[in-house]
Amino acid sequence: MRSTRQTVKGTQQVGSTPRASFSRGTSRNRLERRTSPQRKGRIGRRILVAVLVILALLALLLFGAWNWVSGHLEKESWLTSASEDTSATSWLILGSDERDGTAGGSASDTPGSRTDTILVLTRPKNGSSSLISIPRDSLVTVSGVSMKINAVVETNGRKALVGAVEGITGHKIDHVAEIKFGGLTKVVDALGGVTLCYDKTVNDSYSGLNWKAGCHHADGTTALAFSRMRYADSEGDFGRAARQRKVIAAIVSKATSATVLSNPSKVTSVASAALGSITVDENTSPSTLLGMALAFRSATGSDGVTGSVYWSDPGYYVAGVGSCVLLDATKNTTLFDSLVDGTHDAGTVGTLAES
Repeated sequence: MRSTRQTVKGTQQVGSTPRASFSRGTSRNRLERRTSPQRKGRIGRRILVAVLVILALLALLLFGAWNWVSGHLEKESWLTSASEDTSATSWLILGSDERDGTAGGSASDTPGSRTDTILVLTRPKNGSSSLISIPRDSLVTVSGVSMKINAVVETNGRKALVGAVEGITGHKIDHVAEIKFGGLTKVVDALGGVTLCYDKTVNDSYSGLNWKAGCHHADGTTALAFSRMRYADSEGDFGRAARQRKVIAAIVSKATSATVLSNPSKVTSVASAALGSITVDENTSPSTLLGMALAFRSATGSDGVTGSVYWSDPGYYVAGVGSCVLLDATKNTTLFDSLVDGTHDAGTVGTLAES
């Protein structure tokens, strides 16, 4: 196990960059960062993490369709040559806004891709599993160029992003799962819709949510809007996070209901939708997906560790890049060392948890 911060293929975290080399953003910069049109309509894709993996495994667990699941895995080259850790297994779980012709339009509507959800799932040999988020605006340096971490894949490729995350955590990423933009819509529709409840009436042009206070049966498009809406919510991102948890609960409840589990064709349809919405690394197999699902369940349970990385400045301005999140390298090294060792107490961690 490595306890020191690593640099992988020219990629490193910016956490101790001399402040004289950058100019500090004003309060106006920070306001623009929160309300920039590019941020409007972003999906909180962490709601897909448990859902897609668990649903993809339904056919495997119920019918022993190991080869079927394996044959439906879309694999890409993600992993770096960093030395392996032996004391834990880690998964990098990503949500990309790359348009696939379903929810959110096509690539011609919004070209390129940005990695807007970055989660590190760690399962130590002993101790609590953890699920830690990395802000998409985190400042990193790739091949000598400063940029936000959500732009790394588009500018430098998949392995560069994995290297950037390894630079933040100080530990090897063993597996990667990337969630495609339309995944939530496909899964909810494959289930035949889910029931969602919200006690406010909303007509939000940014997310497309048109909602009357109460409980309603929602199709995939509505569930997507329900989970992404924040500008019409007085609680902003906190309110959106609460609704995302409702979507997770509704999907898992429906997917594990007797109505679905007793219907082999429905299980296969849902599993196909889930598998068609993810891309995995070159070494992933059905068994590593199963391990990922079990680690996720453990991390989000009462004995798990959840939260975010630590940062020293959430509105750090860099010329040519914009307002970024300046991470706290020292605290993050200590955090991930303890998570990999399995010595961290269960609970919530990170700057938000302590503020």
